[in-house]
Amino acid sequence: MKFSEYPYSRPDIAALKQELSEKAKAISNAASAQEQIALYDAVSVKMQEILTLSSIAYVRNTINTADAFYDAEREFFDEAGPELEEGEQAVNIALLDSPFRAELEAHYGSLLFKNLEIARRSFKPELIPLMQEAGKLEAQYQKLYAGLTVEFDGQTMPLPMLGKYKESPDRAVRRAAFEVEGKAFDAHREELDEIFDKLVKNRNAQGRMLGYDNYIQLGYDRLGRNCYGAKELAEFREQIARDLVPIIAEVKEAQRKRIGVDRLCIYDDKFRFADGNAKPEGTPEEILAAGKAMYQELSPETKEFIEAMFDGEMFDVLSREGKAPGGYCTTFPTYRMPFIFSNFNGTSDDVDVLTHEAGHAFAFYRAMHSDIHPDLQQPTIEACECHSMSMEFLTQDYHKNFFGANTAKYELAHCEDSLDFIPYGCMIDEFQHRMYENENLTPDERNAVWQELEHKYRPWLDMDNLPFYGRYSHWQWKLHVYLHPLYYIDYCMAQTVAFQLWTLSMKDKDEAWKRYLAFVDKAGTMTFADLCRSAGLRVPYEQGTIKDIGAGIRDWLAENAV
Repeated sequence: MKFSEYPYSRPDIAALKQELSEKAKAISNAASAQEQIALYDAVSVKMQEILTLSSIAYVRNTINTADAFYDAEREFFDEAGPELEEGEQAVNIALLDSPFRAELEAHYGSLLFKNLEIARRSFKPELIPLMQEAGKLEAQYQKLYAGLTVEFDGQTMPLPMLGKYKESPDRAVRRAAFEVEGKAFDAHREELDEIFDKLVKNRNAQGRMLGYDNYIQLGYDRLGRNCYGAKELAEFREQIARDLVPIIAEVKEAQRKRIGVDRLCIYDDKFRFADGNAKPEGTPEEILAAGKAMYQELSPETKEFIEAMFDGEMFDVLSREGKAPGGYCTTFPTYRMPFIFSNFNGTSDDVDVLTHEAGHAFAFYRAMHSDIHPDLQQPTIEACECHSMSMEFLTQDYHKNFFGANTAKYELAHCEDSLDFIPYGCMIDEFQHRMYENENLTPDERNAVWQELEHKYRPWLDMDNLPFYGRYSHWQWKLHVYLHPLYYIDYCMAQTVAFQLWTLSMKDKDEAWKRYLAFVDKAGTMTFADLCRSAGLRVPYEQGTIKDIGAGIRDWLAENAV
């Protein structure tokens, strides 16, 4: 069945809440572990159905944010989500408090119960109004962002379409593209500041309601982090600042000389070559076709996956007015299919989508077609990002199908971009921690923190007094800061895993793919640290990992300079 044919109807939340309440009571009153297992599995199937409907509404809303019907349906799920969480929590508690817990853990594995304990401490019914308010604020930000358009090059265009101009060989065009983008954000300065201020205070209030000083531990719990905490992440960020930033400074200096500028400005950051960055060849349709051929050839596993994706039309990748910005992969569990959303813009990012988001989709597809319990089909987020970021590198033999004679340029730029992304991601993470630790900062004080962190993690960049960027408010450009609190350093840790697999693949492709597939196919049955170790990979936040990986990548860049 194609995505356009998926039926949708709003679920009856009152009836569902009643059903969850009855299942919770039945689990508590069950006379055996087997009876509880049957009841819990039935709840899991039902919640997968609800998740499918929610995902359908979300995708159709982001495809066209002006569609009033699906705008209302997304608002409905934003309201209903916390209420359903209350019902799910009752079921989880009944299972956690079971007198047959030892038998249940033997059946499901102990990690499921560890995850359920984390879920238990991250919710109580009194949170519901605050969670609903946060959902509305998030939707307000996303709708505002999606509605931003600019007049540029004689056209009216949504912001994602500026992408190719922001990488133009003409430095004046690059600067002008950043300038017009900055003015678009500045025109909504007060609204953007107000939404974020309300979100920070709302989330901190949720944290305090659960006994924390602020939102941070609650945020970790909602991300399901089950093998590390704030201490490990702070040490990871410091490893990046101490061991990786100096290496990247060398790489950025080489880039500055290569493109022939006296200083690197924000609009030079992604511009890698004096004659222009490598761009994919062909129309969007041809790029998609090349992506299909790539996965058909890569392995038997990816061949099955990509043919199912195309048969079901599980893509929406063309940018257009009214479409939400960014890119993501989501799932429709009832149909055992993932979906890829993006905004093609004529740059190498279009190919990165076909490797990054398809890496997510491949892992989801494998898990949904396995016998792994639904509640263990997805690992924690940083492990999910290993699926995607590793796929970007493990498809390297096929980059030539997109870039032709410019393949070497693309691969150098992709490696550099992946490397210098890591301190940027750490900067986002530290910024968010600072915001939740200091909720009463003014907008100017928040921007001052961002400026401080720019100097710590990206000291090579000059903002050139641009609108928006020049006042260091460009953290507002990053959707994750508003929509996915504390979810960004996951990418940084995943990138270090991807680099390890890539390095191995250059020596032994078959072994690298074998380890990658093993990592993917364990899905959520292990913690992130155990997934790494089981695949013979180093855990990113352990001391010394970053220094060793960074030195190896620096050597590769030096050997492959274009």
